[in-house]
Amino acid sequence: MEKINQDTTLKEILKIEGTEEILTKYNLPCLFCPMASFEIENLKIGDVCRVYGIDSKKLLKELNEFLKGRQSSKK
Repeated sequence: MEKINQDTTLKEILKIEGTEEILTKYNLPCLFCPMASFEIENLKIGDVCRVYGIDSKKLLKELNEFLKGRQSSKK
């Protein structure tokens, strides 16, 4: 994955090792919600942030910085 944006699903984000810690830091409730396991393929990070009042710009910035760091360490 090159970049995470508002339309990236939680399933795609959670495939990246280490992102769960960042999402947990922002108190993303979907990670532990029993219903989310049924919907996680369709839940977009932007929608989840909007519903729960999470600063999506800040979260996306941190996720992408983490992703960029992982990609540069693989080179």
